[in-house]
Order: sequence, then C-alpha cells, then structure tokens
Amino acid sequence: MAFPRVTPPVDDTAFSECLLKRNQDLSPTSTEQSSILSLITKISNVMDNLIVAPGTFEVGTMTTGHNVADLVVILKILPTRVRMSSPANRNVCTHGNVEAVAALGNKVVETLRTQDSTEVLSMLTNETGFEISSADATIKILITTVPPNLRKLDPELHLDIKVLQSALAAVRHARWFEENASHSTVKVLIRLLKDLRARFPGFEPLTPWILDLLGHTAVMNNPSRQPLSLNVAYRRCLQLLSAGLFLPGSVGITDPCESGTFRVHTVMTLEQQDTVCFTAQTLVRILSHGGYRKVLGLEGDASYLASEMSTWDGVIVTPSEKAYEKPPEKKEEDEEALEEGAEEEEEETMETQE
Repeated sequence: MAFPRVTPPVDDTAFSECLLKRNQDLSPTSTEQSSILSLITKISNVMDNLIVAPGTFEVGTMTTGHNVADLVVILKILPTRVRMSSPANRNVCTHGNVEAVAALGNKVVETLRTQDSTEVLSMLTNETGFEISSADATIKILITTVPPNLRKLDPELHLDIKVLQSALAAVRHARWFEENASHSTVKVLIRLLKDLRARFPGFEPLTPWILDLLGHTAVMNNPSRQPLSLNVAYRRCLQLLSAGLFLPGSVGITDPCESGTFRVHTVMTLEQQDTVCFTAQTLVRILSHGGYRKVLGLEGDASYLASEMSTWDGVIVTPSEKAYEKPPEKKEEDEEALEEGAEEEEEETMETQE
C-alpha cells in the first residue's frame, strides 16, 4: 500500500498468445517425434541386450528441425579409443579392448541392420562417443565409465576424462529434470529459451543445463511455490539475467546435482557472463516497450537488436555496452620481464669477461 501503482497493469494477453504460438512453431511435428522415438527405442533395446541397462526417453524440450537425442552409455570397462597406427599401440591393444567405443557403435548398427535390413543407418565416432543416424533422426551416444575407472584413465588410450565426467553429469541432470522439472510450463519455457539462445549470439555461453535450471527457477522459485504463468516466467528470465544473476559475486543458481555450493554460471568466463547480462538488459527494455514479436522471432531475424539502436512506439532503445574489460595478458608481461632479465644477465656477463 505504501507504493501505489502509477500505471495500470499491462495487459499481457497478446504477449501470452505470441509465446504459445512460438512454442507451437518450435515444437517437433508428430512425424519428427515418431522418428526419434522409433530410433531411440531400437537402440535402447540393443543396449538392453548388450549391457542390461534399461532407460527412458522423453521429447519434452525438443525443437523442430533438431531431431537429435542423447543417450548415455556407462561402460564397466575402460573406454578405449586406440588407433592401430603404431607398434606401441598394437602391443597395448592385445591386452585391452581394441577401440571399445567404435566396437560398440559397430555392434549396435550391425544388430539394427539385422533387425531391419531396409533401414539406412550410418555410424560416426567423435570425441564424446559416437552417433547413429537414420534418414530423419540422429542419436548421439555419450560414452562414459563407472566412477572408479576414472582414476585408471590413460590420456593416450582413453576418452578424455572431462568428456566422461560430463556424460556422468548428463545422467544426473536427466534424473533431476524428470523428478523436478516435469511441469509443462517449465518445458515450454526451456524450449523458448533454447530458441532465444540460438537467435541471439550474446546468449550462446548459456549451456543447456543452465537453461534447464533457469527455466525451472523462473517458474517455480517464488513464495507460493506455485508455477507462474508462461508470460511472467519468460519476462522473469530476462529480468534475472539483466539484473546480474550470472555475474561474478552473485549467488546465481546452485547446481543441484553437484556436491557443495557449485554455481552453474561459473563455467562461463567473466567476459561471457558480462555478454549474457548486457544482452538481456537490452532485450528487457525492448520487451517493456512492446517489441515482444521481434524478441520471440515471429518477425524474422532480430539478432541485430542486441547491438543496434531501435525505436519502439517513439521510444529509442540503445543497446547496453560491455562493462568488463579484459586485463592485459599476463603472458606478455612475463615475456617482457624475461627479456629484461636476459639483458641484465648479458650485461653482467660482459662486465665479468672484461
């Protein structure tokens, strides 16, 4: 009562309708969903038979045109990626699992082709495992191993430990999401946030896991613990980012899947944190002056709005500028100090010789 509203509340009906329309545009078609579910089911069945590891799959935050699903496989053996290119490698291979990652991928494809010889499949290995593709869907198999094996890894023979740890984290993330973020508003908001990230380069540093947590926080983290409406939650995401939620010194969002108080935004560099913040500040102002159709991508490319002046109903919005200045590289200072030290040493040597 001490702060009466000066202007009446904004009617967000049109904004809400645009949010739902954009979500509908981004949602995968029934054909896309069927394709991805069919391939993931086939591969899961093969994996079940090979390693007896049942799992589930959901397309809650998929976007149309991106018919890709992730499947994590936890091996009991060390995930070798040895290449038969040198005598040393051949000696190692006789004692271990020759290219365990590629062998698993070939085995899965071979089994799938046995089940259906008419389906055209391809398998490609990569730094995280391998991916299997059909005509209209791709499944990325993320390879990892049981935690005790992480201490036994050899960088020359096995997948990178960061890749394996990331895949283990993906399992924890999926379980947390299934248990805590199954509300439809959260899923729709995350899909819209992924779209926002894809269209505005300033949001590129935001990882899928950060977007999951941001969407969940915006919808569910409020005094009533009741889910907020989509239009309120969408605005809230941009307001939180623009207010510095992911800046140095901020409490941010604690990772619920890691021990201690790990802040998810600390995976970004200081420059990236600043970029996310000032991009959000600009979009919040545009949103406040009625430019939601542009922000949502309903009127073509709008990436320029984050870096160029724009006018909305007579109001000029000037993009926010970066606040973080990258300090000079320490390496250059060290090189200069080394050069000065070398010159002094040379002078002393010459004096000694004289």
